[in-house]
Amino acid sequence: MAYELYTRTNQKLYFAGIALEALGKAEEGTAINAAALAQAERETVLFHLYGALLGLCHEIAGYYHMAGATSAQAEVFLTPEALAAAPNPQLGELVELAGNRDTWLATLMKAYGALWQPPRAPSKPKVDVTKPLIEAVNLDTPAPAPELTRETMEGWRQQLKSLALRFRDGLSEC
Repeated sequence: MAYELYTRTNQKLYFAGIALEALGKAEEGTAINAAALAQAERETVLFHLYGALLGLCHEIAGYYHMAGATSAQAEVFLTPEALAAAPNPQLGELVELAGNRDTWLATLMKAYGALWQPPRAPSKPKVDVTKPLIEAVNLDTPAPAPELTRETMEGWRQQLKSLALRFRDGLSEC
């Protein structure tokens, strides 16, 4: 394997593609543990997509000789402070995507972060025994996140892939 920064990004995108194929097979499967296999593959896809994002950040940081270019967390690169320290259009676009919670990149990063959270039991509403027809509901409790679909994660993979290709065109010295 070559020791160029882009090889890690490419490798992670490829691994995410393999995991997406395995996820499709697991979802179609009828094995007793099909749901567990699908969840394992879903987490594998997220792991590799995040790795591809981190690899892309390393490519940009390496090209611009940014401080902290070997950080193990993409979030370190995707801050306004990091952009201010080494302004460049590629990082600027990533910071903007990561900062807007409605974008695919922010959603990917949130889903990856959720992998590291401990499982939580759903909260049950308090019941007032004197009024059995009225149920108290806590509106501050977030609704459970919908399960990530293969199509959503494949979309993220394609977005990352196209960003990497476009950014590399801009990073090349002609």
